[in-house]
Amino acid sequence: MLDKPIDQFMGIPFAEPPVGQLRFSKPVAIREPSKKIIDATIVKNSCLQNDGTHILLVNEDCLFLNIWAPNQASNDSVANKPLKKVMFWIYGGSLTSGSIFLPVYYGEALAAHDVVVVTTNYRLGAFGFLYGGDGSAPGDVGFHDQLMALQWTRDNIERFGGDPNEITIFGESAGSWSVSAHVLSPLSKGLFKRAILESGAIFMDKDEEVLSKDKALKEAKLMASKLNCTDDKQWLQCLRKVDAQAILMYSSLDIFPMYGTEYLPISAQQAFKTGNYNTEIDIMAGVMHDEGSLLAHHLYPQSDKLRNQQDFSDMIKQVTLIPGLDPKKLTSFYLAGVDTNVTGAVTHAFWQLFGDHVITCPTYLFAKQFAQHTPKRNVMFYQWTYYSESYSSLFGCTKEMGVCHAMDIPFVFGLPVIMHGEEQAFSEQVMKMWTNFAKNGNPMEGTGHQWPRLIQTTGAADGVDPVSKIKEINPTKDDHIIENLFAKTCDGFLRSYFLNE
Repeated sequence: MLDKPIDQFMGIPFAEPPVGQLRFSKPVAIREPSKKIIDATIVKNSCLQNDGTHILLVNEDCLFLNIWAPNQASNDSVANKPLKKVMFWIYGGSLTSGSIFLPVYYGEALAAHDVVVVTTNYRLGAFGFLYGGDGSAPGDVGFHDQLMALQWTRDNIERFGGDPNEITIFGESAGSWSVSAHVLSPLSKGLFKRAILESGAIFMDKDEEVLSKDKALKEAKLMASKLNCTDDKQWLQCLRKVDAQAILMYSSLDIFPMYGTEYLPISAQQAFKTGNYNTEIDIMAGVMHDEGSLLAHHLYPQSDKLRNQQDFSDMIKQVTLIPGLDPKKLTSFYLAGVDTNVTGAVTHAFWQLFGDHVITCPTYLFAKQFAQHTPKRNVMFYQWTYYSESYSSLFGCTKEMGVCHAMDIPFVFGLPVIMHGEEQAFSEQVMKMWTNFAKNGNPMEGTGHQWPRLIQTTGAADGVDPVSKIKEINPTKDDHIIENLFAKTCDGFLRSYFLNE
């Protein structure tokens, strides 16, 4: 199928099962290696989630990782072979769903490009992000799961032919949030050399946390009381004994990265200003052309039927992810030039607003801030503008929604190549860009084309915003670079929302 033998190892445990007293706690390294042989040919548990597809086996005991590596069988010893660069994947799903055992994330096609691919599970929902107000439930433990998997990879990947000093972390959506968390976290320092952010970064409102510790603790205690854990001193211990399905069915907990924790001590804006982030890495980041359509359709289905200016303004007030923005100013900006008599025009304007605020501007401004504050490192950015008839429906995207959130995933993981689809050549091109970046920081190596830095950090006049250069990823457009793509939105109208300057 891929003309190259690939070794596949499924479901390797990297931590003790996070059950009982370890529920809501940071993961614990495996104390003693199992004397039993691990069957790495079969899928294992995915982390607890409401799996509407019923294709996953879910359980609290879910801290496993998968590895795909070029086959090492030959007459030469492993010690005499050059080590491969490593790509470490973190899946998305709003921090409430996802699994390494979803076939769309299988890494054999990427590994065929001479890299070792690692994918990791991490706890989701309340199990991964409940904040209990003490050290036994410190919040953000899903990120700690990822950290332990990354540490396991550093310590063990050489046995699979991978270079522990050449790890690139990459993820999409909440997985991209996670990648940005590792860029920011002091705990992840030195564990990876490069990072790829696909549609997402922790870079929200500069003044108001999406989820504060006070709010998170209040919500956790409310959940406890609903589940009959009412003792103010023992509520957390009580929750550790509650049936996992009961916790899973409780859906009123806000699940979002939280600042002021051991993992994320300060906001991204503060981190970049003070230099307290991982500065010794290169970054490749990007977004889809129509980030907001699919997300708004799922989160706010009523947005599909907006008809006029009043509908638009009323819709804004319902969206909890964009607090503090003046509805009148938003309405005026996003409906400027929009013919409200055209069916779907107001809906598309709202989708644009939602995508700009929740995905596009956070991703772009995170990368730009990193570039401005880390001028010696290489930072590149892309916009994906290719609509695929074959794969858009995989995530529920329609033609009307455009180039939706997550539309890059099938091509990054080589589904057209594995399935012998019509878009094999484009998928091969994308995989080469991603793996080239992991190998040497240059996605365009061997193509005769250049991918310019997002911004030039030298030569710009004081007080003048540098020109941004963004690569368009689309097989129908040859090496197209767009300048100042977000001048009116992220660098203009929304800039003061995200940045204190």
